[in-house]
Amino acid sequence: MPSSPRPPAVPPEQPTASRRLSLRRPAAPAQPPAQPPDRPVLPPPAASPGPRRDAAPLPRGRRVAHPVAASASAGTRLNKRLAELGLCSRREADDWIAHGWVYVNGKVAEMGVKVTPQDKVTVERAAQRQQASQVTIVLHKPMGYVSGQAEDGHTPAVALINPRTHWREDPSGLRFTPPHLRGLAPAGRLDIDSVGLLVLTQDGRVARQLIGEDSLIDKEYLVRVVYEGPDARRSGERAAPLQEMDERDPVRTNVQAVFPPALLERLRHGLSLDGQPLKPAKVDWQNPEQLRFVLTEGKKRQIRRMCEQVGLKVVGLKRIRIGRVTLGNLPVGQWRYLGAHERF
Repeated sequence: MPSSPRPPAVPPEQPTASRRLSLRRPAAPAQPPAQPPDRPVLPPPAASPGPRRDAAPLPRGRRVAHPVAASASAGTRLNKRLAELGLCSRREADDWIAHGWVYVNGKVAEMGVKVTPQDKVTVERAAQRQQASQVTIVLHKPMGYVSGQAEDGHTPAVALINPRTHWREDPSGLRFTPPHLRGLAPAGRLDIDSVGLLVLTQDGRVARQLIGEDSLIDKEYLVRVVYEGPDARRSGERAAPLQEMDERDPVRTNVQAVFPPALLERLRHGLSLDGQPLKPAKVDWQNPEQLRFVLTEGKKRQIRRMCEQVGLKVVGLKRIRIGRVTLGNLPVGQWRYLGAHERF
């Protein structure tokens, strides 16, 4: 079932005339210390991926004499604050701080420092250049591959990212280079028995958008099921006329005819996993043997475990969409770059 149209992405704010990015909310009465001219403002993050380059080396003598040290005072950790503003992930923020690219009130910040809304935080352009070189990849994962690190002898999906499996019809125009594998990690899970759309990214902003605690990005799945519940044994009169009801086997054809509507409602809202109630889900019949799920969360093996609670067994699961990015015609086992025009 095609997804309904979604509103266009909110365009990024335009950079101000200032040469550095200020993250302080109210203007403080006192003027901050004079800033060196070689630390311009960090513009809004570029969406277009490109060839990755190593981070620019630190110029000699650039650090200030008295860096801002970590303290136990009230406030928010600097890496968390940068992530909350959508500038980077916490891991990237730590990397920026380690490189000396982040300043608090004009002084180089050290790891673990806390900030308040009154502090002026600035970021060097070198951080933005590093970010602009990061890529995001869309893969059609086959069965038999795990999303993350290799486990129990199974191959990780990132092993499929190489020139031989790069989709020839990739519209991005980018060419694969080995640095595109550096730090490439899955933004979400797709278990070993499932297929479909898997996103791998070097960009912490993309990872936070897709799998952060506050993520609202929905994901669409096609799920083939058989019915093993008690109603499968005593609902022959509601099945299709030619459907054979076998006492030893689950219902494999025309499952929709025998699956109770009340249980479909439970799939939509009313189930819990790991002691926590699940968020409402969109669940509808795509055809008599296949359900369509749209979720806004991603617990481990969530759909399979949801189905088990209502007497369904999943025999096939395919993710076809994440936000506004669809699997489309991407062949199984092949990948492409996320285009500059694409937004989740």
